[in-house]
Amino acid sequence: MKVEMVKSKLKGIDFLDLSLLTKDELEDFIRFALKLKREGTKGIRPLAGKAIGLLFEKPSTRTRVSFEVAVLRLGGHPIYLSGSELQLKRGETIEDTGRVLSHYLDGIILRTFSHERLVKLAQVSNVPVINALTDESHPCQALADMLTILEYRDALEGLKLAYLGDGNNVAHSLMRAGTKLAMDVWIATPAGREPRKDIVEECNEYSEIYGGSLTVTNDPERAASGADVLYTDVWVSMGKEGESEEAASLFKGFQINEEKVSMAAEDVMVMHCLPANRGEEITDDVLDGSHSAVWDQAENRLHAQIALLDMIYG
Repeated sequence: MKVEMVKSKLKGIDFLDLSLLTKDELEDFIRFALKLKREGTKGIRPLAGKAIGLLFEKPSTRTRVSFEVAVLRLGGHPIYLSGSELQLKRGETIEDTGRVLSHYLDGIILRTFSHERLVKLAQVSNVPVINALTDESHPCQALADMLTILEYRDALEGLKLAYLGDGNNVAHSLMRAGTKLAMDVWIATPAGREPRKDIVEECNEYSEIYGGSLTVTNDPERAASGADVLYTDVWVSMGKEGESEEAASLFKGFQINEEKVSMAAEDVMVMHCLPANRGEEITDDVLDGSHSAVWDQAENRLHAQIALLDMIYG
């Protein structure tokens, strides 16, 4: 599978989830993103004269800034659209908003709540729609994560990736990417906070096809043991801050700290999609320590999204 074939497949389409790409296509995408990171984007202007809307119903730091910069570097004009500032706030449907915006814009990057909302927008839009986060998945984050691991390890197949925390949208996208790339993916959550069963079944099928594995467990030590990558996310998702006190008790034992690092491989990478609640899901000494790849991971949001936009519009 050549990079050009991946670009052809993605050209002009919606990017709603990682189910779109096969193992070979995902690998080629990641290598293409790494190539662009190393060589730069000088002379690459697929967005020249194009306006890309960033419709964010959920606030963001990394996703917003990295997409705005990515659009600018590729010659386009980003337009930030807060959900609270649009007629959505007054009850206009996401479909009506999408119909109108797709007549003004050349693309829509949506960060929202339910995945169904993203799908509804894509169904009525006549320009490409990109998933910048839903409650189900965060595919752009996973692309950057896989880029970071490849950058550190030079290969992905056979690596043990252990995610400790809530079985949320980040976990779902890591599962999809990791199992498609023949990694051994471990998801450790408290009882009752496991990832969605249908997505587990989907990823088990990827493992059977591509040769990796997926293990869902309530035992964080077992997951961390021998891990090449230790990954975590906040215990309480955006908009659910009132659950923080309960989460502190529920997730006790799932914190990535020096003890968990000592259980992992000697050269383990530590990752966090940020923002981090220091002292909760991860300790300061680990987040800022020698095993941390978190800041490179954050930078790679930009490079993965540049590659994605170039593939859709190039």
